[in-house]
Amino acid sequence: MLGRSRLPFVLLAVAVTCAVAQDVPPWTEDCRKSTYPPSGPTYRGPVPWYTINLDLPPYKRWHELMADKAPALKVIVNSVKNMVNAFVPSGKIIQIVDQKLPGLLGNFPGPFEEEMKGIAAVTDIPLGEIISFNIFYELFSMCTSIITEDKQGHLLHGRNMDFGIFLGWNINNHSWVITEELKPLTVNLDFRRNNKTVFKSSSFAGYVGMLTGFKPGLFSLTLNERFSTNGGYIGVLEWLLGKKDAMWIGFIIRSVLENSTSYEEAKNILTKTKILAPAYFILGGNKSGEGCVITRDRKQALDVYELNPKQGRWYVVQTNYDRWKNPFFLDDRRTPTKMCLNRTTQKNISFATIYDVLSTKPVLNKLTVYTALMDVTKGQFETYLRDCPDPCIAW
Repeated sequence: MLGRSRLPFVLLAVAVTCAVAQDVPPWTEDCRKSTYPPSGPTYRGPVPWYTINLDLPPYKRWHELMADKAPALKVIVNSVKNMVNAFVPSGKIIQIVDQKLPGLLGNFPGPFEEEMKGIAAVTDIPLGEIISFNIFYELFSMCTSIITEDKQGHLLHGRNMDFGIFLGWNINNHSWVITEELKPLTVNLDFRRNNKTVFKSSSFAGYVGMLTGFKPGLFSLTLNERFSTNGGYIGVLEWLLGKKDAMWIGFIIRSVLENSTSYEEAKNILTKTKILAPAYFILGGNKSGEGCVITRDRKQALDVYELNPKQGRWYVVQTNYDRWKNPFFLDDRRTPTKMCLNRTTQKNISFATIYDVLSTKPVLNKLTVYTALMDVTKGQFETYLRDCPDPCIAW
């Protein structure tokens, strides 16, 4: 896997490639307005809803969804295999994944292993490749998350899911291969028990962890990757070597969404639980002041940055860099996000204006798969597939 300490150098190389492949910049623009309801060239389309019945045995929960999405999942799995085989033409890596990975990883916690086995069975994709699909979200996502509080103390949570960097650039249509192949796999999920919603999520079919979701009336939660030399690849290696005392980050979010009963309980778990990869957890609640960014290394929380409307902090923004450090100069989504929120003002914050912010380049970029909007108090959850027409920066 790619060492996180090399990220700036790789981004610089990709920047040069993209500068040649695309029109001359601007890759940035003034704050967008009137982009909601979504339409036009930045809107790819709606995201379908599926129900996941938690009363079913884990092996069967995903069968209906995966029967629909098996062809799209095979496309992306084959793309990843082709990339791996391009670097190791002997096919040995894929052979190890297919034959050895399930045994090397051992038992996953909770229902996740049985769920992945069920997905493998219904899609006719080897279990090792389904496990790999569920692992690489620990390593390759770059996102923007926002929590806002209006003048009445009402919270809204929005995010752009950016995914697929370093996983193949298509020079013909100026897009990331995996980013484009994830769009047909993007789904909204209504997890239900006893015919009642437990939580809702935006996810990718075939992935049993969660990256974006909310528990109606209680809290909302998104995950952003945090780059670190002590990164997720080290946690995965430790897991392979038998040290299984940490949680996979997609699985801990799924567990919190499914089982936690309050903002404070969720915050406590996300702050204290040992995890395989460094991360930012962006957590929103249901009343004034309940919003924070939890900056995590693998063993502990380094920082909890909270809303404080009494001191004028009516929003928190998180991309993929620690808030007390400057973002990498080729990947500054933080500055335009904050600038556009400040121009919007607290009194005008809404789904529409948050969508405008998340539609402004480079917050919207070639990696953006979808935009999600969540209102915990009103129980509203919306997800939209995105495009970023040229000129548009690669991340």
